[in-house]
Amino acid sequence: MARRGFVPSVRPLIRSRVLVVALVSVFLLYKLFNYGTVSSHRPVTTGGSVSDPERLSKAEQQRLAEAAAAKAAPGNVNHAAPGSAGDKLGLQDPVSRKGVLEGQNAAERVKSAGADSSDAALTTGYILENATFVTLARNGDLHEIVKSIRNVEDRFNRKYHYPWVFLNDEPFDDEFKRVTSGLVSGKTEYGLIPKDHWGMPDWIDKEKAAKTRETMREKQIIYGDSVSYRHMCRYESGFFYRHPLMLKYRYYWRVEPSIKMFCDFDYDPFTLMREGGKKYGFTISLHEYVETIETLWDTTKTFIKRFPEYVAKNNLMDWLSDDGGNSYNMCHFWSNFEIADADFWRGEAYSAYFDALDNAGGFFYERWGDAPVHSIAAGLFLNKDEVHFFHDMGYWHVPFLHCPVEPEYRTKCHCDVKEAFDWKGWSCTGKFHDVTGLKKPSNWKEFAD
Repeated sequence: MARRGFVPSVRPLIRSRVLVVALVSVFLLYKLFNYGTVSSHRPVTTGGSVSDPERLSKAEQQRLAEAAAAKAAPGNVNHAAPGSAGDKLGLQDPVSRKGVLEGQNAAERVKSAGADSSDAALTTGYILENATFVTLARNGDLHEIVKSIRNVEDRFNRKYHYPWVFLNDEPFDDEFKRVTSGLVSGKTEYGLIPKDHWGMPDWIDKEKAAKTRETMREKQIIYGDSVSYRHMCRYESGFFYRHPLMLKYRYYWRVEPSIKMFCDFDYDPFTLMREGGKKYGFTISLHEYVETIETLWDTTKTFIKRFPEYVAKNNLMDWLSDDGGNSYNMCHFWSNFEIADADFWRGEAYSAYFDALDNAGGFFYERWGDAPVHSIAAGLFLNKDEVHFFHDMGYWHVPFLHCPVEPEYRTKCHCDVKEAFDWKGWSCTGKFHDVTGLKKPSNWKEFAD
């Protein structure tokens, strides 16, 4: 009875202009919230994974469905059908990036990237760079790579829709493709690594390599007895940028499973790289385990003695060595985060350097990692001003954290400055500032050990 008595009393109000205006105002505010804000925790153009769902509004679900439909439309194919020849060979190349360069209009650039053309950041004349994210992962890494994708999309890519290349030494399964393509706001591509890029070359003495692994196992050196880790290090050192899916891109941003991004940033790092003439960008630098690369520096010295023309005049030798190049101080950029110019790796100097290292066998006779290999090459073959420290990108990969310590970043980042690794004793970031003349934060000593 009370509810029946309530309904007639409300009807006059519903007909009133005041309430209509109020309802319209609420609706417009709702639309503004869903389409006009940039949340650091919930993307508008991407959805949650099956294993980690988020509560999305109907509007967000509609935008996600539209983006997925756009990526699946003719001319914007995401990936080859599972089991097809293109999928097995890793040659699924839905849209050639030729022509997706400076001078192409925003609408064409959006279409080639498989993005939602209604995104405001891309309909105001913004031109995407010839760039992609790249991830080396396996099907079993799905849960952890979902975390990484959400971090990168929430902090940056949902506003730009750059494509994403996934590489695997085994074919990706349907679930991996379905979930990752649903999370990435740009085009996704899935490639199979050729067998000759993921294995021991014919010239490697397998018995000698096995003895090394056993010795490292006894010494409890991290990944010392792992064969697959060595394959990964060799592949990341000399092959990923040669994959057919990567050849059309100039710049890349490497993303690994389980990483975290802590800061919102409102600029395009790929544009920074191009306009600033940068070839290599990093967030964390540290010292390598001596036992894993005992002959790497000697092999490097032999190479640069033979090819001195490859060494840049204004290089980072003083960052790599404390005695003018006689020995290596183990400083390297942590390559699980890289934003770099792939053409540098494809160039004459690095190609010759990698071939020399590969023929020496250190990836298997020792445990040479892609991080010191890339770092030494960047440090010697590039000028100082071609290497960039992304200080404003809060980044974590177990067990180290890069966190901007300047007070002005507290409203953009949610990392714990007390845990920042950059100014600790094992970090090489302070030395990088000293060698390059980069100004340190005024309060850096508060976070040094």
